[in-house]
Amino acid sequence: MKKIILSLALALGVVAGAQASGGDTIAWDKAPNKTNDLAALQNGAKIFVNHCLNCHSAAFMRYNRLKDIGLTEQQIKDNLLFTTEKVGDTMKSNIDPKQAKEWFGALPPDLTVIARSRAGHGGTGADYLYTYMRTFYRDETKATGWNNLVFPNVGMPHVLWELQGVRRPIYDTHEEHGHQVQTFKGWEQVTPGKMTALEYDQAMGDLVGYLQWMAEPAQNTRVRIGVWVLLFLVGFMFIAWRLNASFWKDIK
Repeated sequence: MKKIILSLALALGVVAGAQASGGDTIAWDKAPNKTNDLAALQNGAKIFVNHCLNCHSAAFMRYNRLKDIGLTEQQIKDNLLFTTEKVGDTMKSNIDPKQAKEWFGALPPDLTVIARSRAGHGGTGADYLYTYMRTFYRDETKATGWNNLVFPNVGMPHVLWELQGVRRPIYDTHEEHGHQVQTFKGWEQVTPGKMTALEYDQAMGDLVGYLQWMAEPAQNTRVRIGVWVLLFLVGFMFIAWRLNASFWKDIK
């Protein structure tokens, strides 16, 4: 019995240690919910195609599905398609897999359901992505020249640095239990980007909103139908309750 208890304690310790060292150095910011905002989704799709699709794929999403967020087939052809692609094609990156492994150490992941797969104890997958895309900083010790507070030692460079500019994290150093501990306090803007901080946050909100929608295009319909189903069940339960009372009222 003691061996079983000791084994369970060790297992819990390992799990707790793994969670503590999981790489989440800061709390995740709450991502804005834009899955019902067609203008934001369209802007997010534009950012995704222009910046993310160069290396990442969305192999389970077809371009013509973008008509669900208010784009016409002609708008998709004119603004979001490469010359060799068709509207019915899936969103595949143009990067060579061998070159990707040489440059980044691994093939960039498919992003079709990334907003669902990245959920964790820090929040939803959207919260993770929203924080991740806003916490890159210059780190000359890394091969790409960039690092990230949410994903330390990340292999992905900051592809949107021209929009956000170059920033440096500021830490507050204090002593805990005899050791010097650094706590993240904020950012210092080293060089400005093409967008202000507010504009960049809004753009990342649009991008994350699009990634949320892409992970489950029918989610808003599902929620609406779910509300009506619950109302129907409540009404049916009330009717069943009154019928049951009427049926048994003369039986004692």
